[in-house]
Amino acid sequence: MPSTIRTTKLPSGEAVQVLGQGTWKMGEDISRRTDEVNALKLGLDLGITLTDTAEMYASGGAEEVVAEAIAGRRDETFLVSKVLPSNASRAGVQRACENSLKRLRTDRIDLYLLHWPGSVPLTETVAAFEALKKAGKIRYWGVSNFDTDEMEELIGLSDGGNVQTNQVLYNLVRRGLEFDLAPWSRQRGIPLMAYSPVEQGALARNARLDAVAARHNATPAQIALAWVMHQEGVIAIPKASSQEHVRQNVAALDIKLTPQDIADLDRAFPPPAHKRGLEMI
Repeated sequence: MPSTIRTTKLPSGEAVQVLGQGTWKMGEDISRRTDEVNALKLGLDLGITLTDTAEMYASGGAEEVVAEAIAGRRDETFLVSKVLPSNASRAGVQRACENSLKRLRTDRIDLYLLHWPGSVPLTETVAAFEALKKAGKIRYWGVSNFDTDEMEELIGLSDGGNVQTNQVLYNLVRRGLEFDLAPWSRQRGIPLMAYSPVEQGALARNARLDAVAARHNATPAQIALAWVMHQEGVIAIPKASSQEHVRQNVAALDIKLTPQDIADLDRAFPPPAHKRGLEMI
């Protein structure tokens, strides 16, 4: 286990760990289910409490994998799930949340996110989230894949300031949001939740990480993950379908990147010099 598991704070004041477990693509193949469940269980055993999923992942299958992994351990887990924009109406959010709760076999979701901006007016979705909070079905709500202008619109709404996070694509090769969204979020104390922090495994094979990895006796994937967690107000949610991969992700918490490391990584993966549209995968 890492010596300490660092945390960052939600606007509510609640501390959440900077490393969570992602579940995108879990639940798609029944032959992998035992390995997926065991990986999530090991993460919990190692003290990683935040688990991220969504109704979209395997059409609810990932939520069912999570339910199996956290059975009897719900109170140890900070559960994050997401509603599709097509379900983001007042009635649709209620229905989708109830279905997620059934699949997750729990009475509450800790953090419920709108998966990406859609055609339903944000005022309606926010009102639905607030109603779920009042009913005790969710504790907090947030968004995903929102760019700066969309976040500005959101916080300008009645109750829009209750947003707790914005889950976005962020890693060493997807740094565009550093130009404006990241500083905007930091100034307002809204943490970013980084999905695909190792670029779906591609950074594990990127030779530009080799020198820094060698200095830390680590893998390139661990350096890529450590870099994301090094950023202020950022939570990384890598997926790991094997227990060894979980151990490697947890070990990345103990990597302390030096100013030289950061400078080398900035040269290899330059930060943005101008505004770019928010990337999604």
